[in-house]
Amino acid sequence: MVHGEGVTQREHGRGRERPRVALVTFGCRVNQYETDVMRARLALTCELVEQDADVYVINGCSVTALAERKARQVARRLRLAAPSASLLVVGCLGEAVARSLTPFPHADLVAGRGWTTDIARAVAAAHAGARGLLPSREPTSLDEETTDGDPRRVRAVLKVQDGCSGACAYCRPVRLRGASRSKGIDAAVAEARALVARGVPEIVLTGVNLAEYAPPEGDLARLARRLLEIPELARLRLASLNVSGVSPDLLDAFAADRRFAPHFHLPLQSGDDRILRAMRRTHAVATYVRAVERIRERLPDATFGADVLVGFPGEDDDAFAATCRVVETVGFANLHIFRYSPRTETEAAGLPNAVPEATKQARAARLDDLATELRRRVLDARRGKAEDVLVEARRAGGFCGHTAGYLETRFVAPDDVPIGSVCRVEITGATDHRLEGVKVDPHHPD
Repeated sequence: MVHGEGVTQREHGRGRERPRVALVTFGCRVNQYETDVMRARLALTCELVEQDADVYVINGCSVTALAERKARQVARRLRLAAPSASLLVVGCLGEAVARSLTPFPHADLVAGRGWTTDIARAVAAAHAGARGLLPSREPTSLDEETTDGDPRRVRAVLKVQDGCSGACAYCRPVRLRGASRSKGIDAAVAEARALVARGVPEIVLTGVNLAEYAPPEGDLARLARRLLEIPELARLRLASLNVSGVSPDLLDAFAADRRFAPHFHLPLQSGDDRILRAMRRTHAVATYVRAVERIRERLPDATFGADVLVGFPGEDDDAFAATCRVVETVGFANLHIFRYSPRTETEAAGLPNAVPEATKQARAARLDDLATELRRRVLDARRGKAEDVLVEARRAGGFCGHTAGYLETRFVAPDDVPIGSVCRVEITGATDHRLEGVKVDPHHPD
């Protein structure tokens, strides 16, 4: 583990003028975006590779103990496979290690959250043999974070918000990332235009708490409208959005342009008001359900996803049953299920009435079974309809992509279909996980 501040040197052998650098990413879309930011900067001074690197940059997640453990396991394997390479840990995980909240024994150098836009200097230090902890620094303005996207993907993540003013009892990343900050609308639009000009057909807006997006010149609905003025943008999507962000103006923006994909990932966490209060979540169950109803009133074809946290301290059988009822009432197409794990420096870590691990596992498995059943219902309801599918890859015998409602779809076509294009697909069937169909004339009626 890295201890204390300051940097020492270690023997590292003769390095190349342009070090070979590999980026390893764990975690959410925010982490993916920040890796893209770092990739764009490192491409100017480094050779970016997938393996056999001089420096491995591990952009890690600290949201759960499992996420940290996965990063440590990869670091251990890298250390064994490439003992002469340097391991540089950044991101939320780097900040947690820097604050001595998380052990990371295989790290050579640790950089906190302020080093994203100056990653080239951190990599140069690692390549020169530096070891320890780089000095703490405040993050730069989000307007200075820009990305070229990942040419391997048709979908680009655009981070427009960071940090959070909330104080959820279980959340450590919020404490690691600080107060809410927003990227200016002009800066976000300029970045989106550049991405679209490079051939990106879909942009996903993301943030730590996207509902708190609040630059001086507007809000999330205003940003969406400005982005939809880009004629070549084929699809705009939101990442996770707390229900407080579901405003009438935002729904108006969705309803006005079918390129604004009506898939809403609304974190639920629990369907029991007592547990929500203990979690210090800002919504009640009735507020959540009413937000879903409002969306469906304006956008009947909308689909929904959610995060659910099982096994929070004090969650009894009745509270878990209440969560299952809400999940079934909403009818989610996607559900991300997490088992609660106590995190150092969070309020929840000191709460009584811990739930046994075996109970957490059983509840997560039961909820996963319910989620599979509900997803199948959502998919079956699409049979016989026509959907716009963004083509992402070729598969044996056809193509695959996602609908506007973020439903995976595989389909066949009588001719070649360009990757990155949007085509009309008649849905002919469904499995437990995806739709199946055939490409039809774009003017085919629903």
